[in-house]
Amino acid sequence: MEKIPTWIERMLLPKLNEITGEIKAIHTRIDSVEKEIVSLRNETKTEIAGLRNETKTEIAGLRNEMITRFEALDAKVAAVDAKVDAKVDSLRNEMLIKFEATDDKIAAVDTNVASLRNEMISRFDSFETRMPMMEKIAELEVRLAEIEKKVLA
Repeated sequence: MEKIPTWIERMLLPKLNEITGEIKAIHTRIDSVEKEIVSLRNETKTEIAGLRNETKTEIAGLRNEMITRFEALDAKVAAVDAKVDAKVDSLRNEMLIKFEATDDKIAAVDTNVASLRNEMISRFDSFETRMPMMEKIAELEVRLAEIEKKVLA
């Protein structure tokens, strides 16, 4: 290797030292920026993990709240359903009682109609047996009236 002339070395050496210093400063800045990027990256990861955990916690809380509300609603629906069933049973029993009472009243009316029919039949039979007698009495009255006319005349 050839030796560099001294005058060039003296001229260039300060510039080379200056450039070397600037390169070291740039490397230092790059290292600093790289550390800051790593720090920000870690901080961002931590914040994202925190947000993820917070979101999971909120979702779990909302899920539990919704489950609780649905269970409460199910209980209310079951209670209303039980009340409706009880009311339907009550109305069914009431209607059965009323139908039975109506059946009893109809049976009583049927009994009264049958009694009235028997009484009417009995009266018609009695009337039919009396009718010939009444006709005979009417004939006798007519004859008696004729006899009275003759006796008086």
